[in-house]
Amino acid sequence: MKKLSLRTRVITGTVAVAALGAGTFGAVSASASAPEAAAPAAVEADASNKNLQQSTHLTAAAAQKAAQATLDAAKKENQRVSVAVVDRNGNTVLTVRGDGAGPQSYEAAEKKAFTAVSWNAPTSELTKRLEDAPTLKDIPGTLFLAGGAPVAAKDAPIAGIGVAGAPSGDLDEKFAQAGVAALGK
Repeated sequence: MKKLSLRTRVITGTVAVAALGAGTFGAVSASASAPEAAAPAAVEADASNKNLQQSTHLTAAAAQKAAQATLDAAKKENQRVSVAVVDRNGNTVLTVRGDGAGPQSYEAAEKKAFTAVSWNAPTSELTKRLEDAPTLKDIPGTLFLAGGAPVAAKDAPIAGIGVAGAPSGDLDEKFAQAGVAALGK
């Protein structure tokens, strides 16, 4: 085999690199200009589709209405409270720290609302369950103190209202129930 000169090897190498670069550029350009694949068809929301489930959610306006009714009920009794409204999944829709409510009341109201919707029961009832199952209180995000009330539609929980800040959980829950009642009007 004949040995190539240095000049021939450099030229051959340069041509090879240029060809490789051109091929890569062409492949990238071709893929960039290729039409996108069609997006998969959306699933139609019809009641007969067994893969879909309908659920009911409280609107933001309804959450505001419930919170205001709760604050009004507390104000009538000279109580300073915070109110939280959560959706069916326990996500906060609205939290209001009422005038003069303590700093701890904000988080406590959210946890009471979360607890009430999670078990679809007033939190005062849930505190009684702790006697038989004391580890329930260890579930993250829950607070087993009176003051949370579920909001239900067709016997299914759709929201929770939590109140904290009054001197007793019974008062907190009374005000939360006023918020639930306002939604029925």
